[in-house]
Amino acid sequence: MLSTPRRNLELKARYPDLSAARAHVERLGARPGDLEIQTDTYFHVAHGRLKLREIEGQTAALIGYDRPDHDAARLSSYHLVPVADADGLKASLTAALGVRCQVRKRRQIYFWHNVRIHLDEVDGLGSFVELEAVLLSEHDERTAPARVEELCRVLMIAPAARVAGSYSDDVI
Repeated sequence: MLSTPRRNLELKARYPDLSAARAHVERLGARPGDLEIQTDTYFHVAHGRLKLREIEGQTAALIGYDRPDHDAARLSSYHLVPVADADGLKASLTAALGVRCQVRKRRQIYFWHNVRIHLDEVDGLGSFVELEAVLLSEHDERTAPARVEELCRVLMIAPAARVAGSYSDDVI
């Protein structure tokens, strides 16, 4: 039996001054989370996106996800599977599917209500803010759009700064 996918509402934007973003979210009362050094290896797939996420000091995860590519907040459905043998899985998936690209980033995480705020420095691409409102209930689905828009207002994210695709689309 297949598991039900997790869901979130997400928005990504270019953000040239992550120190300013940090100050804005801290003034808002967002709780600081971890600083993560991540490497995402994307594989060729026929539908959606598939990546192996390796985070220094943590268990790797295979993440399959599907979401539209537009610059407004968008619904993302995903499956996240912990991986004990990241090197073995990466070798197997590389042999079977081929690597599309790798994305390396430094990610500072903050939490505000049900929204994860990511302050990302992406190798070769620059700095970004990514907002992910976790949708676990009907209440979350009703409040998520307003919370994401409130964060856009607080962070002064202009519509022109919003990014439609994935980091992987820009590193290919």
